[in-house]
Amino acid sequence: MSLKIGDLAPDFSLFNTNVEKVTLSSLRGKNVVLMFFPLADTAVCTKEMCTMRDDYSRYLDLNAEIIGLSVDSPFALKMWKDKHNLNFTLVSDFNKEVIKAYGAMYDVFVPGKFDYAGVAKRSAFVIDKEGKLKYIEILENAGEEPNYENIKAALQA
Repeated sequence: MSLKIGDLAPDFSLFNTNVEKVTLSSLRGKNVVLMFFPLADTAVCTKEMCTMRDDYSRYLDLNAEIIGLSVDSPFALKMWKDKHNLNFTLVSDFNKEVIKAYGAMYDVFVPGKFDYAGVAKRSAFVIDKEGKLKYIEILENAGEEPNYENIKAALQA
């Protein structure tokens, strides 16, 4: 079953870069921008997360928390977060449960080059204050970035 606008976002509890649990449902009352990315410290992922960093104040103005999510370990995410001064939460879906629940997992990542499975598809989900999905964008091409303006428009609606 694939997710659609208006569905309750699947809840999760994952470790952040300080190895503390972050639970989606604990953020009720705030909008959440959930950004899945394939692998930390790669070119497009770094560009995407730095774009979110650079526009962080705009998301705060929209009463939104940003959460970046990948299958990297919390320790790898911590090094990457520190390296790029990322000013929002990153969480590790190391067991690949959340990317499966959201329908955002590559069966094979970059076939013929990186033939391993279980990497997050680059995706953006906007979750409203009641925990319902307001925006869903799941990209098949890991080289593309999400539509940042559409994300902000969903927060403003």
